[in-house]
Amino acid sequence: MLQKKIVTILILSFCFVMLGMFFSNHTVYATPDPTEQFRPFLKKVTDILADPELKTIPKNEQGRRLINVVKERFDFREMSKRVLGQQWRDLSEKEQVEFEGLFTRMLQYAYVGKIDEYAGQKVEFTQQRVKGERAEVQTLLVDKDKSVSVAYIMLLRGDQWMAYDVVVEGVSLIRNYMEQFKEILKKDGYAGLVRQVKEKIEQIEKEKKRN
Repeated sequence: MLQKKIVTILILSFCFVMLGMFFSNHTVYATPDPTEQFRPFLKKVTDILADPELKTIPKNEQGRRLINVVKERFDFREMSKRVLGQQWRDLSEKEQVEFEGLFTRMLQYAYVGKIDEYAGQKVEFTQQRVKGERAEVQTLLVDKDKSVSVAYIMLLRGDQWMAYDVVVEGVSLIRNYMEQFKEILKKDGYAGLVRQVKEKIEQIEKEKKRN
């Protein structure tokens, strides 16, 4: 599945290069360097994936361990907001928090099934673009004799660059989910979407317990 491929790549690499400055009253203010922020994050992710001990713990714990690290540089609230589109603005704060939790759990379970596929893949950085508080880095994920183009879309939150989308071979993770949810919202409404997401999570949890 393309969706699973996107998530696999999402946990393998995140970084690009950009430094911006402006001057005011003889004081230099610098936009935080995304590379310096993402470098230790990327190392932490790959160190966890390469740790043999990871595969000895229960699958659910593997997912929680990874998602907790990914949260350091991914804005799951922004991701949740974008996959729902217009519907997000119609939700109460309580409903927004609930949906963010559900969407995060969906991604967490997607990570679990991909842990065994990590084999030291390398990332090559090609180019980057920064416009105001939005940035994109284009990379290649190199695995043996093949490479896959991967772009990371980020927003500047205070002094922290936070990613909210991954685009693999021109296909956006967020748009992929958004199109799926859009059809469900149109047919069954928000309550129907939440019900289906919960049912999917429960189904996956039961499967994990049997394995």
